Amino acid sequence: MKYIHFIAIGGAVMHQLAIALLKEGNKITGSDDEINDPAKSNLLAAGILPEKQGWFPEKIKPEIDAIVLGMHAKADNPELLEAKRLGLPIYSFPQYIYEFSKNKQRVVIAGSHGKTTITSMIMHILKQQGIVFDYMVGAKVAGFEQSVSLTDAPLIVLEGDEYPASAEEKRPKIFFYHPHISVLSGVAWDHINVFPTYDIYRNQFEQYLQGMEAGATVYYNNEDEEVRKVIASSSAHLKTQPYQMPVYHYENGEAILSTEDGPMKLSVFGSHNLLNMQAAFAVCMQLGVSKTDCYKAISSFTGAARRLEKIIDSKDLLAYRDFAHAPSKLRATLSAVREAYPQHHLIACFELHTYSSLNENFLSGYANSMDPADNAIVYFSHHALQLKGLPKLQTATVKQYFQRDDLNVIDNKDALEQEIKQLLDNSSKPIFLLLMSSGTFDGINWNVLCSQQES
Repeated sequence: MKYIHFIAIGGAVMHQLAIALLKEGNKITGSDDEINDPAKSNLLAAGILPEKQGWFPEKIKPEIDAIVLGMHAKADNPELLEAKRLGLPIYSFPQYIYEFSKNKQRVVIAGSHGKTTITSMIMHILKQQGIVFDYMVGAKVAGFEQSVSLTDAPLIVLEGDEYPASAEEKRPKIFFYHPHISVLSGVAWDHINVFPTYDIYRNQFEQYLQGMEAGATVYYNNEDEEVRKVIASSSAHLKTQPYQMPVYHYENGEAILSTEDGPMKLSVFGSHNLLNMQAAFAVCMQLGVSKTDCYKAISSFTGAARRLEKIIDSKDLLAYRDFAHAPSKLRATLSAVREAYPQHHLIACFELHTYSSLNENFLSGYANSMDPADNAIVYFSHHALQLKGLPKLQTATVKQYFQRDDLNVIDNKDALEQEIKQLLDNSSKPIFLLLMSSGTFDGINWNVLCSQQES
C-alpha cells in the first residue's frame, strides 16, 4: 500500500486516477479549491472527497509516498511548495501512470482529434474478446464503470494528450507514456494558449514520435496531409503503418460497412468515425484480435459520451451532442451528419467555450466550418471570456470570421433558447439538432427545451 496525495484532485482524469488507485488498496488524500460534479459525487461515493475546498499545506506529511500534481494547480500552490520543502516525489498524472505501467505493454492514442473515440473503440473490442487490460480515456464509455483503471493487467491503453502535464512539467502529457504501439489520428492546430503558432503545435507531435523507442509501431491517418508530413519527418526509427477510409454506404441514416464477411451495420456514423474505427482495428489486430472479431465487436459500439451522442430521438426530431470545438472537429462532425441525414433540416449550434475558440487570433480557422448546416448558430457567453481573462468579443466580429452571411451569433442564453424554439417550430422537414461544445451552453436543458416544442 502506498500513501498518495493528489493536489487538484477534482480534475476529470485526476479524480478518476485517485479512485482507481484507491481501489487497488492505496491510501488516497487530496485537495482542490473547486470540485464540481461529476468529480464531486464520484469522490464522495469513494469516500475521499476533501472535507473543505482549498489548499492545506498541513496535509503534506513526510510519510506521503507520492504527490500527484494536476494541471489546475499553479506553481505557487502552498501544498506543492510544502511538498518540495519536504523533498517528496512529485509526479504529474501522466508521469505517475507511466511509473505504474512501466512493465506493461503500452498503447497510446495521440493526435488532434479522434483520440477518445479510437481509445473507446479499442476498449470495447478488447472487452468483447475477454482481454484483460488497464486504460485511461477522456470520456464515459458504455460498459466501463470508470474512465481510469490501474490493476496488475499486462496491457494498458491510454488516450494521449498534447496539453502540458502540470505547472511543474510543461511538456505534453504524451511525452511521458513511451508507447510500444501508438496511433497518430490527426494534426490540426489547437491549444493556442500553450502553442501560439501552428508550427510549434505540430512540432509537439514530431518530438513525440522522435522520442519513441526504435522499432515501436505507429498507425497513422493516411487521409491527413499534415499527419503524413509529421510521419515523413520524424519516424524513420519506427514501424509505420497507414490506415485509411473503409468502403461503406448509408441506409436510412445507418452506416453499412463493406467487409470480407459481407455487409455490416454499425451503431456509429460519419466518415471520421469510420476512419477512427480503422485505427482501432489496426491496434487490436496487433494485439491478437482477428479482423472478423473486430467487425463483430464494433457492430455493438455506440460511441463515447459527447462524441456524436444521441440525446433525443422522437418523431420528427433527432438531437445529438458532440465535443467538437476546434475547426477541424466542427467540419468533420457537420460533414458526418450531413452525409448520413441528407433529408433532415440540419440545425447546428456551436458554443465558443475553450480558450482557443474564444481568442480572436484563432477565429479565422473557423471560416466556412459551419457551411453544411441549414441553420448555423454560434453562441458564446461574456462570463466565459471573463473567466479565461480574454478581451471582450463582439458578435459581429465572430460572424465575420466564420464567413457565412446568414450565421446567427448569439451572446445571451435566453436569446439562444428562443432562437432554437423558433427554428424547431418552423421547419416542415424532420430536424437534426446538432449541439457542439466542450461546455454546457450555460446549463441549457435541451431535453426540456425540445420537449416543450413537441407538446
